[in-house]
Amino acid sequence: MARIKPRQLLIQSKTKKAPSRISYSTIITWNLIVVLVVLSLYATYRHWHQRSAQDIEMDLHQAELAVRPDNSKMTSRPGYAVMNTGKGPITIEIYKDASADVVDRFINLCKSNHFKGMAFRHILKIFVIQGGDFDFDGAAQEWITKAKASGKNELSPKHEAFMIGTAKNPNNKGFDLFITTAPIPDLNDKLVVSGRVIKGEDIVQEIEEVDTDEHYQPKTPIGIMNIILKQEP
Repeated sequence: MARIKPRQLLIQSKTKKAPSRISYSTIITWNLIVVLVVLSLYATYRHWHQRSAQDIEMDLHQAELAVRPDNSKMTSRPGYAVMNTGKGPITIEIYKDASADVVDRFINLCKSNHFKGMAFRHILKIFVIQGGDFDFDGAAQEWITKAKASGKNELSPKHEAFMIGTAKNPNNKGFDLFITTAPIPDLNDKLVVSGRVIKGEDIVQEIEEVDTDEHYQPKTPIGIMNIILKQEP
């Protein structure tokens, strides 16, 4: 085997490539890249974590609203009622400051279709129309017949025409309705006024013109088809 001379060994060692060194700039660059990647991952994690928490909170809030009763709907009264009659519809504004007992009773009876098919029992021209569960009760009969006969309406304070009310009789288990067709003196002394006609005055006047007998009862039956409650007129 041939020996390699020292001079040749020296030449061979010089011809071998030395391992390349990594520069400081390269190390710093890679470290920055790693840091940016970590920060990006952390920011993405926080974003989705917060969004998930907000979504959960929103879902819980919506579920709570779905279960919670709507108090505004439960406590608010209808402000209007449409009385459909054989002559046409009459729109009534229900007074907010009217007797709560009377208004609540009226609303509950409307909801149960209590007034469906109810007749107008008495019609006094240029005075009042009465309909309801009763024939004239004592107080209302005396008031209407005496006031109509006396002709002293002009001597007392008057309300406007087309007012809606019911007789002051707490013992009544039913309900009667009065629609005034002229200004009436001392109306609050006789009726619990609960509203007024705001549309359909011509319908009221048509009902008023129906022929009646000596007892002020319509010769041709006419009545209420139904009463529909509304929040808006």
